[in-house]
Amino acid sequence: MIKALRCDKSSFREIRFKPGFNVILAERVGEATDKDSRNGLGKSTLIEIIHFCLGASTKKDEGLRVKELENWTFILDVTLKGKDYSVYRNTLDFSKVKIEGDVSAWPIKPVYDRDEKKYILSVKDWNVVLGYLVFGLPIETSEKKYSPTFRSLISYFMRRGVGAFQEPFKHFPQQKEWDIQANNAFLLGLNWEYAVDFQELKDKEKAFIEFNRAERLILKDELARIEKELKSFEVHPQYGKIQEEVNGLTKEIHDIANRNTMNRQVLDKYRESVVEEKDVSIDKVEQVYREAGLVFAAGLLRKLGEVSDFHKQLIENRKEYLHSEIIRLSREIAEQESEIEKLSNKRAELMQILETHGALAEYMKLQERAGILRQRLEEIKNRSENSMLYKDGKNSIRIAKEELYQKMVRDFQDRFLQLEKALKYYNRFSKNLYSELGFLSIDLLDTGYGFQVEIKRAGSQGIGYMKVFCYDLMLVLLSSGAGRDWRSLIHDSTIFDGVDERQIAKALELAAHEAGAGDIQYICALNSDNVPYDDFSEPFKTEFGKHVIITLTDATDDGGLLGIRF
Repeated sequence: MIKALRCDKSSFREIRFKPGFNVILAERVGEATDKDSRNGLGKSTLIEIIHFCLGASTKKDEGLRVKELENWTFILDVTLKGKDYSVYRNTLDFSKVKIEGDVSAWPIKPVYDRDEKKYILSVKDWNVVLGYLVFGLPIETSEKKYSPTFRSLISYFMRRGVGAFQEPFKHFPQQKEWDIQANNAFLLGLNWEYAVDFQELKDKEKAFIEFNRAERLILKDELARIEKELKSFEVHPQYGKIQEEVNGLTKEIHDIANRNTMNRQVLDKYRESVVEEKDVSIDKVEQVYREAGLVFAAGLLRKLGEVSDFHKQLIENRKEYLHSEIIRLSREIAEQESEIEKLSNKRAELMQILETHGALAEYMKLQERAGILRQRLEEIKNRSENSMLYKDGKNSIRIAKEELYQKMVRDFQDRFLQLEKALKYYNRFSKNLYSELGFLSIDLLDTGYGFQVEIKRAGSQGIGYMKVFCYDLMLVLLSSGAGRDWRSLIHDSTIFDGVDERQIAKALELAAHEAGAGDIQYICALNSDNVPYDDFSEPFKTEFGKHVIITLTDATDDGGLLGIRF
């Protein structure tokens, strides 16, 4: 049961809840302008904050994670399993919750922060713990596919947004069928595992059918590709000889290219040698010896001159040789490049023939492959229609469905007295509102459970919302009687949109009566001008004001729940 909603910001208007009937009233006063609206006062925000503290996922720039509420910490005081807890969750550090209270019996132990004197738990683990504490969901259930979850179950007791009020069995419009079945079966006291088993059989059947379909599609695509190749295939009588010639040309081109590369390397070396080849002057040699303290004799100088002349001649001869080699190599490289171009052009002509034609052997292989694919497709078709394997697969699923259905029927009969309580609640509530019996029906189908509610004179939006009202009130009373630990029902003013004032009055009095008579808590948000005072019974008209736990006003900026406008 919810005890209080707080925040670490002083502008926030703290709310203290009580057992029984609680009203949050949004009121327009004389000082407010025509442009002011109660839509921003916080009626829906209140439900959003409670969900936030109870582990709801949250996206950036949506809900409470907006710039104006950055680094706000909301605090929910709640009683679970007879023990009081305070739950802290920050809009900036939203991936964890902080807990004050006795956690010794929890299946997942939080980490204790000695500085803050609070326990810390990830939001994921917090949802698992809540499922265990509130609905008795085993820890291992949280890992099982298609199982009820705390977040989905709690959303039937605190519906959010207009889409949540369209159908009693859905808490959001896009809710999956398996989720509807599993969660409503759980809340109504049925064996929810049958709903899960039916969904798993659906998956198995779908996978079986899709496997055969996928195999056929793959084979058909490959066959279409091969048949297209066969249609455009042209056989060349000399295909093999041309292919050999292409291979020979390729080898010859590679050999010439290798020789060409070696010639270029030698040519580069020769060109470097021509540039670097220099003679040494006699004067420089003489200067070196003079600096060394030696004096050359005239005869010796003559001999050096002769040596120098010889050396010059040698250098000239070497340069002539290098020039002739450079000319030769340049010519040879040009010839090689010309030969490569000629051979490449010839190879390209032959390759074009190979690309547009094929060998007879290759054509025969394609034909053989196409025949194999056609045969396999025919086998799959026959297997799907006639084969024992396919029939066995379909029959095993059909038999499993039938066996599961029979188990569900027997289980349903065993639980009928328990279900009768739910049926009577709904019948009584609908008659209280419209003076005629409404009906909650639970059908057993070969796909699982089928749920339906009916109220005579149904058709308008208002009566549709009252179906949801009766169903939700029934669920919270069933939860209280089943020993589960969630006994609070919260409705936004949306549930009374388009509802006749007489039915609003009856619905509020009914909720107040059930909340007062039983151990449950009903919280509703109302707009002051939609409160049907004239249609209340005399005692309730007098007592209604006592149930208003907070009045939100649009007269001032700080009159809303958050104490700020944005």
